Amino acid sequence: MKLITFSIIFLSSFFFSCTNNKITISQESNIQSIIQNSTSKEIIPKSNQKKQLIIGATQTEKYFDLIKNKRVGMIVNHTSMLYQENDTVHLVDFLLQNKINIQTIFAPEHGFRGTASAGETIKNGKDTKTGIDIISLYGKNKKPTKEQLKNIDILIFDIQDVGARFYTYISTMHYCMEAAAENNKQIIILDRPNPNGFYIDGSIREEKYKSFVGMHPIPIVHALTVGELAKMIEGEKWLQNDKKEIIQLGENLKIISCQNYSHKDNYTLNIAPSPNLPTQNSILLYPSLCLFEGTKMSVGRGTDFPFEVVAHPNFPQKTASISFTPKPNEGAKYPPFKNKICYGIDYQNQKLESNFSLKPILEFYQIMKNENLEGKKDIFFNSYFNTLVGNDKLQNQIKEGLTEQEIKQTWLEGLDNYKIIRKKYLLYKDFE
Repeated sequence: MKLITFSIIFLSSFFFSCTNNKITISQESNIQSIIQNSTSKEIIPKSNQKKQLIIGATQTEKYFDLIKNKRVGMIVNHTSMLYQENDTVHLVDFLLQNKINIQTIFAPEHGFRGTASAGETIKNGKDTKTGIDIISLYGKNKKPTKEQLKNIDILIFDIQDVGARFYTYISTMHYCMEAAAENNKQIIILDRPNPNGFYIDGSIREEKYKSFVGMHPIPIVHALTVGELAKMIEGEKWLQNDKKEIIQLGENLKIISCQNYSHKDNYTLNIAPSPNLPTQNSILLYPSLCLFEGTKMSVGRGTDFPFEVVAHPNFPQKTASISFTPKPNEGAKYPPFKNKICYGIDYQNQKLESNFSLKPILEFYQIMKNENLEGKKDIFFNSYFNTLVGNDKLQNQIKEGLTEQEIKQTWLEGLDNYKIIRKKYLLYKDFE
């Protein structure tokens, strides 16, 4: 795989520059320089690719005519950044500097600034910098309403995804596409690479388990960019109105593809996509270790290494390779086992046997089962597990002691069918 390298940082402000991994506030003149020079070329640090990667947002010549003199709604967060060497500018600020009429910002899980904890209800408000109304799409209201869209002509979606079915940014995209179709609005998807886009794995979500962490009948690791998934959602007729009738966007859907990107590329993010995925390693481990979110184990929320460890206070110390005490922080206000010492396995420097691996959860289940001397029920799984994985089979397979190979064998037919469908919607050269 080709390697596109960045260092991950997490943003608390949109006007900044990075030098030697330090975040500093930029001068307004520097921002103006970025804007004046960025309308036709990609704004990213140098990489070792022969041709420079160009994300959708940077290709302004392909969508500025669509949004000029229009009232625009932005579906964005802290990842909606443009880059040039060591300088950055947020897409909202960039468009405002170019006299685009932004009416509303729609914020996904973790909020516009990307600092809210997982699952935390996001409130509506105003952006203190621009004065633009911010409407939360995480909480009771997950889809823009007719009232919220009445002063908007066109929507723009530009959020960095990580390529896992249960990562909720793609569910927000789905609902925004649905709202656009219901209200005859245009929507532009500004595409970005998928850091887990180089393989396909995991079971297909069953219809019974459709939820906000599983909107689509796709594998856990789907190997689609948000642009490709938007094409699939439209093409497979997955959009529905409140009466459960199929609706479509037709020509109201516009996708601005990346240039010089391939699914063979190992794309490393430069910004943490959410508070608890602060490193590239955590992003790559996320599909495998997120299964533990459906258990009573800790994945390191409330530490400096979330989704790189798994632990529990009752995990045997003799087997443990790490211990830690979760503390409330910006990304985890109420972490599991707060202020309790947890023991477990450290995956920060441990390579899994496959990109999407069941080995961690299979081993943890067996160890915790052996430690359950009192024979208590439900010492491992919680009620969320089946919803998270999209079926009720995997939990039973783990309890029955099936191996990873035996479990994955049961996914093959569904994955083969998915791969046929997926090929229809690819925008980029595939990894196979």
